[in-house]
Amino acid sequence: MRIAQLANFVGPTSGGMKTALEALGRGYTDAGVARLLVVPGPEDARLDSPAGDVVQVRAPRVGGGYRLIVEPWRVTDVLRRFAPTSLEVSDKSTLLPVAGWARRAGIPTVLFSHERLDAMLSMRTGLPVQVAPLNRALVRRYDRLVVTSEFAEQEFRALAGRSGTPLHRVPLGVDLEVFRPTRVPRAQEGLLRLVHAGRLSREKDPHLAVATAVALHRRGVPLRMDVYGSGPHLDELQALAVGAPVFFHGHVAGRARLAARLGAADVSLSVCPGETFGLSVLEALACGTPVVTADVGGARELVDERCGAWAAPEAERLADAVLRLVGRDERWRRAAARHRAEAFPWSRTVAEMLAVHDLSGPVWTSARGARPLAGDRRPA
Repeated sequence: MRIAQLANFVGPTSGGMKTALEALGRGYTDAGVARLLVVPGPEDARLDSPAGDVVQVRAPRVGGGYRLIVEPWRVTDVLRRFAPTSLEVSDKSTLLPVAGWARRAGIPTVLFSHERLDAMLSMRTGLPVQVAPLNRALVRRYDRLVVTSEFAEQEFRALAGRSGTPLHRVPLGVDLEVFRPTRVPRAQEGLLRLVHAGRLSREKDPHLAVATAVALHRRGVPLRMDVYGSGPHLDELQALAVGAPVFFHGHVAGRARLAARLGAADVSLSVCPGETFGLSVLEALACGTPVVTADVGGARELVDERCGAWAAPEAERLADAVLRLVGRDERWRRAAARHRAEAFPWSRTVAEMLAVHDLSGPVWTSARGARPLAGDRRPA
């Protein structure tokens, strides 16, 4: 098996998608698969990595620290030399011409959907966004679709069912060795320690996380909130937090350093209602830190009543959820958080993705809403 992974909008400080690409790449390589990753960069380059070759295609900047491949023929030249048996694309729009080339070349394609475009674009613009025409094109252009949650599956379920395109639900994972509980002494007894980690851009809704901390502060709750991440809306968030004990630390280089900061908190606020999965949720849970999230979106599917709480995506309602959560026994809620994360090792994600790429095996789908268990290749 020879798997080529393609992605746009991947930068030095990228979060979930970059983490997923790296974890899948390592898993594919460890399984004996030849793996190639193609991403945009400042110049054409070929890089060696423990997870296989990485080809960087020269691409212009498009803002937010990202680059965008705008010449698909550069990608197809690379793919022609690699001769993949399967093509995994982590982009819903800009790399569509490559999917067309692959079909003409007889190379099976898998679209890995990392976001719901309707939710992401609506949060970014504040307006309802119609993406059905693009999604119809995607289910026709790709041979298989992969989503990470039931919330993400809703975007494609009906269209994929009508077109007969197999739709697979494959949850992402977490590095349980790096993200693990640590004992951090309290700097101040009775202080509620909140944390938020993620890109500071509107489609991730860090504003709601900060507003939740501000709401608690206004109620007189002694707290400290630490925000880790960078992005275009830092100024707005700082203005929102004026007068509240909210501290912005920027991007944290190194996952071990991030894990230590997540593990030091009492509660992680991952409240974006448009999140299709929520790697930051899993990373906090793996560190033994319970999570408060919105009652809609993919992140809600990761949190149960033992390891977290949820509420409508409104600051006051989420503040209520935080207080309900911290009212439970700390040892039990921390143990429950770690236990929940242990159900999502990257090895499970890799095994299920290899099954998707194994075109000689039976096709299984989640079109009726039932996702096969890891290792179960029977049709849903």
